[in-house]
Amino acid sequence: MDKLNAMRSFVEVAACGSFTAAAEQLGQSRLRISRDVQELEDWLQLRLLHRTTRRVSLTTAGEEALRYCERILSEAAELESRARLHTAELVGDIRIASPIGLGQNLLLDLIDSFSAQHPQVRFYMLLSDKNAQLVDERVDIALRYTVQPDDSLIARRLMAVDSMLCASPDYLARYGKPATPAELATHNCLIHLMQQRWQFLHDGQLLEQEVNGTLFANDMGVLVRAACKGMGIARLPCDLGNPLLASGALQPLLEAYPLPQHALWAVYLSRSYQQPVIRAFIDFAAQYWQQDVLRP
Repeated sequence: MDKLNAMRSFVEVAACGSFTAAAEQLGQSRLRISRDVQELEDWLQLRLLHRTTRRVSLTTAGEEALRYCERILSEAAELESRARLHTAELVGDIRIASPIGLGQNLLLDLIDSFSAQHPQVRFYMLLSDKNAQLVDERVDIALRYTVQPDDSLIARRLMAVDSMLCASPDYLARYGKPATPAELATHNCLIHLMQQRWQFLHDGQLLEQEVNGTLFANDMGVLVRAACKGMGIARLPCDLGNPLLASGALQPLLEAYPLPQHALWAVYLSRSYQQPVIRAFIDFAAQYWQQDVLRP
């Protein structure tokens, strides 16, 4: 029995909840996947899965075995990945999901640098400010701004990213600067559909302010352009906002009330470790983005 392949089949069946779906994901026959799992059960002398005609689910022993199998596969793939970095050119495809603004700027720069070293790697960029469904959309890596990622996923912190409030000099000349978060109620705010209540820190306390305005969007890039046109006040991640502050296109607001810091995380499913190119890219991103993006 090839124990690593048997573990890989078991982990995939557990992730998909189906022998047929697991076989499709791994490019194997359903019979091969079934035999792998049966051989793993025979070797461990444990029943790992409940099987019915409609669904497959983990036994209690299977839940425990799954954690060990994922860890073993992760460590084996990391070893292979690091070895290949020294002995062979990386080849393969990476499907990576990212917020739109990040994808158009920092991520594109990262991919350009990685591709210069590994020209045989192909990237499929899935850009949306809505969190991608890793299984349904066959995503290898998803980049997410969050305080803490979902516990059901494996995650690696890449860098801290501050956020800021800002507006154009033209808007501020017409409407003035708000002095407190409460004064945002009298201003036109440019609002991302996933951030309709804005949070602030002041004297160690977390404040929350409901905002309103005439423009709501699910694309941070639209809000950036609207802010630069003088249409209102925007809440932007500093990777997008800092260059516009430096150029004078936007000015910072409410600096005494900083926004909570988020981090950029790479999240992925355990089976992503089966491809050394995935691990190599995550390692490269962590090194490339080791400097946090903070407020100026």
